[in-house]
Amino acid sequence: MDSALTLTNDMKLVLGLVGFTMAMFLFERIRADVVAMIVLVALGITGLIAPEEIFGGFSGNAVMSIIATTILGAGLDRTGALNRLAFWLLRRGHGIEQRLLLMTTGIAGLNSSFMQNPSVMALYMPVASRLASRSGLTLPRLLLPIASAIVMGGALTMVGNSPLILLNDLLISANNNLPSGMATLEPLRMFAPLPVGVALLIASLLYFRYYGSKALKQETETSTAPARTESYFANTYGIEGEVYELTVTADSPLVGMSMGDAESLHDAPLILALQTGNDTRLAPPADMRIWVGSVLGVMGKRPDVQDFAQNRFLKLSSRLRRFGDLFNPSRAGISEAVVPPTSGFIGKTAAELRLRQQSGISLLAINRDKKVMREDVRKVSLRAGDMLVFHSIWQDLAQAAKGRDFVVVTDYPKGEQRPHKFKVAMGIFAATIVIALTSRLPVALTLWTGVAGMLVTGVLRMDEAYASISWKTVFMMAGLIPLGWAMDSSGAAAWVAGHTVEQLPEGIPVWVLQIALALLTTGFSLVISHVGATIVTVPIAINLALAAGGNPTAFALIVALSASNNLMTASNPVISMVVGPANYTSKQLWRVGGPMSLIYTLVVVASVNLMFWLEARF
Repeated sequence: MDSALTLTNDMKLVLGLVGFTMAMFLFERIRADVVAMIVLVALGITGLIAPEEIFGGFSGNAVMSIIATTILGAGLDRTGALNRLAFWLLRRGHGIEQRLLLMTTGIAGLNSSFMQNPSVMALYMPVASRLASRSGLTLPRLLLPIASAIVMGGALTMVGNSPLILLNDLLISANNNLPSGMATLEPLRMFAPLPVGVALLIASLLYFRYYGSKALKQETETSTAPARTESYFANTYGIEGEVYELTVTADSPLVGMSMGDAESLHDAPLILALQTGNDTRLAPPADMRIWVGSVLGVMGKRPDVQDFAQNRFLKLSSRLRRFGDLFNPSRAGISEAVVPPTSGFIGKTAAELRLRQQSGISLLAINRDKKVMREDVRKVSLRAGDMLVFHSIWQDLAQAAKGRDFVVVTDYPKGEQRPHKFKVAMGIFAATIVIALTSRLPVALTLWTGVAGMLVTGVLRMDEAYASISWKTVFMMAGLIPLGWAMDSSGAAAWVAGHTVEQLPEGIPVWVLQIALALLTTGFSLVISHVGATIVTVPIAINLALAAGGNPTAFALIVALSASNNLMTASNPVISMVVGPANYTSKQLWRVGGPMSLIYTLVVVASVNLMFWLEARF
């Protein structure tokens, strides 16, 4: 490589655009996606990228893979897959904090290998909240380890995070400017980085097992964790406990009794559902009758429910065989709503309004002037300002709220949930993985095969797929991809690499260059995001490898992996999502995340070099 390459006007323009991008991202005067569009337009107007190629980023494999992984994640979310996972983790954790933390972080890391990291973190937020409410672990001790595992798990495949998705496009682009006689750089297969991802995930689990978790406990033990839904309703309204199924036997005095009469029994738990024959109702009407073989879905403390079942000759089951989908948190749950002054509910009782029959909503409690009423709430006339506690299917609640007779103040899933499509979604997801493992199809096409399957089978509707896409991410990535092309085609990357090598001592080991490049990329990611850091640094890394006699693909992979190595600041989209709910301070993030980022760098450099060495030998 010619290290004396002259700095041309085109190079100056490209490096100027890189500087502009870094400054705009750092000072945040303009939105990141708008900055990307400005750069895109500048590259086109100046002729650095040909007009017929300037919008190629929008149709590139990287952007299409980002869109596909987002839609696949939305499909899994609609089926309540991770809510089922929360139940499973609670059962398998057996109340042992370390086991629960290890299982949760490990599975979160595996989940992130096929979904965009922010999407996985969004799905795990309610899972973490539920686990925190049912165990001794606080949100601060859960969220950062989960976020770290998600970042590490993103390295298991080429679609786990944006930098790796971008890498193949940048490798293909670099082929246009390689020295004559140089072998072309091949795009990496779906599971190419798997050994590196496994090493990173194990490092994260061990780090939080022996140091990070203890440090977080010390840092946050005096802090106040944000309120959690389950504990909030328990403390405020006395509504607590698990959900159980009670089967009515022939000897039970409940046989022939109406729901309203059963609820009025002095020791009755909250009766939320009833199944009689093929008729299954959440919030069953008060006049619905209970017969032999009917199954009640009740909520309460286990000792209280056991006493009620024993006294009324009912068979108790803690496993939800009939109401599993109905009580899935992604489909139904408890909420609060305020009665406004203009409500048609004022002066009427829940019995008169027939909330169950008309809207499928159970009224559990009323909070009036800081006084909580739970006895005979269906007979209480409602007033303006009353806080009502409901249990319902989210979709029914959203429909009823359109009438403006109450205002829901609890955040809840607004879209339709489809837990009955869980097996279909998981089957399609598994088939997508099998295709990726056994075929030579491009990664983007493999992912879109799964997307097509979810749309055809009704796991997801087309409008929901459109709504799930983060268009800000799409436009930012598509706008900046040509900047990476320009770094290569203008020679700017080669110029930077050549002059860097000139300044280095002779005989410097390749691995030292790789560590320096990894740290530089990490620094860039703190300023210009992981996408920007990848696009700017990968061309430099490839040219630096050529100048130093290293493996260009290995250098590029180290850079792409290092672009996600930000566990210390909220500039990482995953970390930004956990800072607020866990009340992390900058000091806490740097103290716990800083050492993990250094370990990340060492593990990446060592494992990438080992992987390529073994590949060359065998």
